[in-house]
Amino acid sequence: MTDIYEFEGKTLCNTNSVLGEGPTYDPDSNTVWWFNILGKELHELRLATGEKKVHPLPVMASVLARIDAGRQLIATEEGLFVRDVASGNLTFYAALENDRPENRSNDGRTHPSGALWIGTMSKRAESQAGAIYHVAAGKVTKIFNGISIPNSICFSPDGSIGYYTDSRINRLMRVMVDPQTGLPAGEPIVLVDSMNEPGDIDGSVVDADGYIWNARWGAGVVDRYNPDGLRISRYKVPAVQPSCPAFIGVNADRLAVTTAWEGLDEDARSAQPSAGALLELGIEVKGVFDPPYVI
Repeated sequence: MTDIYEFEGKTLCNTNSVLGEGPTYDPDSNTVWWFNILGKELHELRLATGEKKVHPLPVMASVLARIDAGRQLIATEEGLFVRDVASGNLTFYAALENDRPENRSNDGRTHPSGALWIGTMSKRAESQAGAIYHVAAGKVTKIFNGISIPNSICFSPDGSIGYYTDSRINRLMRVMVDPQTGLPAGEPIVLVDSMNEPGDIDGSVVDADGYIWNARWGAGVVDRYNPDGLRISRYKVPAVQPSCPAFIGVNADRLAVTTAWEGLDEDARSAQPSAGALLELGIEVKGVFDPPYVI
């Protein structure tokens, strides 16, 4: 039985992104970062003061991993770049798919070892055109191929389990991972099969107890699964296209979720003014911070 909860949260930022994605939290500065992928923007919200900034980008980008107080690693349609936090300057770091200009980055997350998993997909969402890569100390290794829409990249707190999905297929995959390197240590198996349910498995994050929080695109909910793949709770949000959750706050005890209005007609957008906003579920969680990328 899945417990269903109405939305009792709030809007953290009402700047409506076409495709809000890739939220992450920097505990050193108490700042939430996320992208408007199609708008080529990086958004910054300081929680203590409410100060909001939008940083224009020269390319579409989707994932940010902090390196240290002054540097960030961002994944873009033209590869991986190190971003200087103070100036916003981008320095090329590593190529992803130089031979696939029709592709862009999508979902990704840092493994507890400091490695990054990052997915790519066709800008036109062509079937099986993308992949998932492992990036560590500048070395890029393809680990899963033939992915249409990579999402739900996240890890158990001890780094021994990885999760991902192809949202086109709508199965959440579970794979054993080397905790020291972040490389797969076995073959993926299906943990959750929701091919016949409304909505798509989108971005996910794992809490301190190993439970998976998933934004379900097209269904207007955030689902929570136990480590065995049983959905135990569902939280409604006032936007039909939630894209990715993130633990935020100085104790990682709050949950934010990005949303999007991509593909919605005028009537649908009018009916849900929160589409594209950064939302917060009004619940207390036991989150963990995304670890920094080891450069």
